This record gives sequence, C-alpha cells and structure tokens, in this order.
Amino acid sequence: MEIYQHGRIRFAFSDRHGGVSAEPYGSLNLGDHVGEDPGVVGENRALAARALGLEPERVVYLTQVHGAEVVRAHGPWSGPRPEADASVTDVPGLALAVLVADCTPVLLADPEAGVVAVAHAGRPGMAAGVVSAVVSRMRDLGARPERIIAHTGPAVCGSCYEVPEAMRAQVAERVPESWAVTRQGTAAVDVPGGVWAQLRAAGVTEEHAHRSPVCAMESAEHYSYRREGVTGRFAGFAWIDAA
Repeated sequence: MEIYQHGRIRFAFSDRHGGVSAEPYGSLNLGDHVGEDPGVVGENRALAARALGLEPERVVYLTQVHGAEVVRAHGPWSGPRPEADASVTDVPGLALAVLVADCTPVLLADPEAGVVAVAHAGRPGMAAGVVSAVVSRMRDLGARPERIIAHTGPAVCGSCYEVPEAMRAQVAERVPESWAVTRQGTAAVDVPGGVWAQLRAAGVTEEHAHRSPVCAMESAEHYSYRREGVTGRFAGFAWIDAA
C-alpha cells in the first residue's frame, strides 16, 4: 500500500500484494467483476480496509461503467451499488474506493472544505469528462479548485497504450493533451496526460499535484488488463480521518 496524508485527509493506492487470491488474480484482487470467487474478493477488501485502519463496511465501491456520472456518498450504500465512475463525500471516516487495472485512479480532496472524491478515468471516462464533473461536484460541497489536492496512481502510460489512429483522433478532439505515440511510433492515447490537463483546466494547481510515475502495464507490482487479459484490480482510496 502507498499511503499519503494531508492533515486529516488520507489517500492510498493498493498494489497486487497481501491478499488471498490464487493466480491469475494473485493476490490482492479487489475487483468483484473479473471472474473470481466473490468470497475471496470480500476477504481481500476486508484485508485492504484493515491495512488502512478502516472498517470494511465503511469503504464504499462503485459499479464502474466508463462514464462521467458522479454520486455523493453519505454512508455505506443501502441498496445496490450505484453505476457511476466517481464519488464524493464530506463524511469523516467514510472511505471512497475506485478500481483500476490500467485506467487512471484520481483521488481529490479540499482539506479546508472537508470534501474528498475519487474518479475512475479510463479512456472513455476521460473523454466523457468525468474529471471536470467530479471537480464540479466537489465545488457544490464548498471545495475550491485552487485548494484541491490531487493524486493520480499507477496507470498505463501513453507510450504503452496503443490504439487505432481513428480512436486517437476521436479522443484527442475532446482532450488534445491525450494525443500520444508509442515507442514503436504507432498511435496511442495518454490517459494520465489527458487527466492532468483536465485537472489543470479545472483549477488544480501544480503546488497540489501529485502524479505517479508508474506505468501499470510495465509494473509487475500492479494489475494490467492490457498486459494480462484475465487479471485482478487494484484500488485508490480517499477519506477524511474521523479521529
């Protein structure tokens, strides 16, 4: 686990170690939609929560759909998890989680306003505007962009994320900074680069910007769908310390 602290704000990114999953999910798979036994995934989620000093039932996950929907969490979901790719809360002790395995996990907080948020920014979600949508929802709760602390975790880099040229052009039409080329000179999309361009456009300052240099596809410590196909998911977490 990588854990970051900003006053009462806590951010964390898991990796693939410390769980009970067998291969090909070994070992801390937190995704319950990838074909693994739900009981094993539940045990992994409990292990991850306790490693962060959290009660498992106080960590809320989403049903991610590669869109730009943002939901507000007041507590553990009372029914089915909402279909959304970002969540926001101002409730201390309630942790928001977002699952990835190449997509960019985005963790955000305004410590002064007491607001935290997470977003799952893959290529479709980035192009759909999930980043600007979640910052806007934070502003509705009193956050100010110039105070927002932003962390992005391990994600596939633009040098590895090869796509058809038509797809690159389509995404770059919406987010020009996502245009990229692989090391082999083929068309690519730089999702983290696009995410950071959107964060800057939303008012997040360089002073509060923290970007992981790790490419998930190149890292043996993280899950990568593009590298492995059948694989697990790691997660980003954000919460306000209740203590």
